[in-house]
Amino acid sequence: MELVVRENNAIVVNGNTVNGRTADIAITSHGSDFYFAICAAMAFAGFCFIGLAFRKERRERLFHYITAAVVFVAAIAYFTMGANLGFTPIEVEYSRSNAKVAGTFRSIYYVRYIDWFITTPLLLLDLLLTAGMPWPTISWVILVDWIMIITGLIGALVTSSYKWGYFAFGCLALVYIVYQLVWEARLHARAYGRDVERSFVMCGSLTTILWILYPVAWGLSEGGNVIAPDSEAVFYGVLDFLAKPIFGALLIWGHRDIDPARLGLVIKDYDGDALIHEKRTSVSHISDIN
Repeated sequence: MELVVRENNAIVVNGNTVNGRTADIAITSHGSDFYFAICAAMAFAGFCFIGLAFRKERRERLFHYITAAVVFVAAIAYFTMGANLGFTPIEVEYSRSNAKVAGTFRSIYYVRYIDWFITTPLLLLDLLLTAGMPWPTISWVILVDWIMIITGLIGALVTSSYKWGYFAFGCLALVYIVYQLVWEARLHARAYGRDVERSFVMCGSLTTILWILYPVAWGLSEGGNVIAPDSEAVFYGVLDFLAKPIFGALLIWGHRDIDPARLGLVIKDYDGDALIHEKRTSVSHISDIN
């Protein structure tokens, strides 16, 4: 009996023609395979984080849930890209002679930016809550992060050299976020103890290094049309794998002995809520009388 190997035919089923235009610079089955592999890794990490959450009391699961949400959203985005969906053909600014990037229209995956619009604020929330940062600061940093993501998307969809103006706006936003992570948030985390500072520095440093590389990936792919879409898949995929599942594993490990209440996150479970307990007692008392 011969073993039948099922081939990935996503590129055939979901072609490169969208909105009346065909992307002649697009992923191959190799790029699709890689996207699906990262999808599987994200989903596996998500179930691991949820499984670890059930080993904690409900009031101590905040970071598990946030981190699991990050990788589950990313898994959906990577499934979409692996299926050769969630993109639109955009005319390139720079025509290249290299056969791998020669052509007129390049696949731009807007679903990647939808993913980032949801997941990067959650990653920042993980970090800034770990540092015990005040909510007004957290809200402001998340707003700046959204500016970074949206300007990156607009720049990717622009066909002229004006795309680099949006790229510059996004880089300025990134500089501010990096400043918060390497300076203000780090100093804030120090005040909560050595274990909190260690957890923040470990995860914050990883995030800072990786996020600085994302504009490089953008400039070589959506911006400059230098590397092929398959190489783009690997570049972004490796960054996302390190920035999400690996980050999440380090964060949850770092929080293993940290009570969220130490960080100002006093979360009451209903078993310990005095008001609900009082209501239950009253109901029980009435039942006894009847």
